[in-house]
Amino acid sequence: MWKQFLSKLPRKSSASGDSGQCSNGTGIQRTSSCSSIPSGRPASAIRRMSSAVFPSSVVAGIEPLVSFKDVPNSEKQNLFVSKLSLCCVVFDFSDPNKSSVEKDIKRQALLDLIEFVESTNTRFSEAAIAACSRMCAINLFRAFPPNCRSGSSGGGEGDEDEPMFDPAWCHLQLVYELLLKFIGSSSLDAKIGKKHFDHSFIVKLLNLLDSEDPRERDCLKTILHRVYGKFMVHRPFIRKAVSNIFYQFVFETDRHNGIAELLEVFGSVISGFALPLKEEHKIFLWRVLVPLHKPKSVGVYLQQLTYCVTQFIEKDPKLASSVIIGLLRYWPITNCQKEVMFLSEIEEILESTSQAEFQKCMVPLFRRITHCITSSHFQVAERALFVWNNDHIISLIAQNRQVIMPLVVPALEQNIQNHWNQAVLNLTVNVKKMFSEMDDDLFSSCLAKYKEEEEKRVSLEAKRKLTWEKLEAAAAFQPVTGHTAVLVGHQPSANMIATLI
Repeated sequence: MWKQFLSKLPRKSSASGDSGQCSNGTGIQRTSSCSSIPSGRPASAIRRMSSAVFPSSVVAGIEPLVSFKDVPNSEKQNLFVSKLSLCCVVFDFSDPNKSSVEKDIKRQALLDLIEFVESTNTRFSEAAIAACSRMCAINLFRAFPPNCRSGSSGGGEGDEDEPMFDPAWCHLQLVYELLLKFIGSSSLDAKIGKKHFDHSFIVKLLNLLDSEDPRERDCLKTILHRVYGKFMVHRPFIRKAVSNIFYQFVFETDRHNGIAELLEVFGSVISGFALPLKEEHKIFLWRVLVPLHKPKSVGVYLQQLTYCVTQFIEKDPKLASSVIIGLLRYWPITNCQKEVMFLSEIEEILESTSQAEFQKCMVPLFRRITHCITSSHFQVAERALFVWNNDHIISLIAQNRQVIMPLVVPALEQNIQNHWNQAVLNLTVNVKKMFSEMDDDLFSSCLAKYKEEEEKRVSLEAKRKLTWEKLEAAAAFQPVTGHTAVLVGHQPSANMIATLI
């Protein structure tokens, strides 16, 4: 028997194993084999490690190294289970030279399993489904070292950190590829599969999305989407489990590596929601997606988050005003980089906003935009003025100019008089000209009112300054020396009032 094993050891990676990418277009990249079998290694060394390679749970009478082509169709399911049992052995990849022969045997077995799943037309038996679930769980589910778990890129600084790559990826990627093909196979009966790919399996799969390795997160994203599509009975649980990850990230830890991937999966999930939207889905928008704008690291996943939000608004345009008001609640006051991001998202949301919904939120929205227009940070002011380059937003403003123009014109005048950046000044002049062409009478009225209020403000400021000067002069005539106590009455004396007047 050992002679048969040794004669079938793969001395070189097969053609399928050397390919750089999966042929099915799933996007899971294959690296070259972990190691080749050292030709000078004695057979005794191989025998000593063989007990760790061939577990006793293999199907009796089926040798796991036999090719699927060499057994009749009736035995292929048994061979499939046997090879899965063979792959349940987990190796230490911190030392590339340790157990190199056994690692190569396992790698070849995984390649054989992938090829069989791709080509088979026979329904998988429950034993085969259970064995596949068990093998994937043993190889994939693991705890990440605490020192390897960092925040989901803390703003802009974490983005420069080098990603950490798992040394066992040459085997992990094959296990992920097998899981992806197995779940997506038409030979897998969902009614049987749901018992083995259960809630516990899904939760552990979701926990892996906190991996530092971007390749692993990318594989998990694809697999999670396939699981969601295959097992309809698990969909509510998956949505709830993902919501819990988001809640923990926003309100507790502020740390997770897979938020962008989870949002990317949910972007396609949201696009498939039936109309009218269930209350559960609206709650997900208000309690999960909107608060996800709060963390400092929002820039890492903002693109995916904006896509999810706009998908909801396209499904139900009546949600637009509540989303905008929610964004205003989490608006960054001291973080200019986030402020620019928020302005970009607001513009994208407004493109899908109807006239009725716009009117519900236009006053608080343009109050915030006027603050951005007068920002001393030129990128914030510039991005706020770019809003007037959008034709749909200009149309909304034009139809509500009686409300919006009195809010914005004072900010434009302040910019022209005080702003330091020439690009912002040029954009301000363009917006001012646009308002003038939109409704010259209203614009002139707003401008005149602003100048009148400005004159009042200057006059009041001068009067206040004069009052303080008189107070200082009055105090100079009655200096407090030593430890003299001063009694301040509730009502000012007549002499003091006469002095101030």
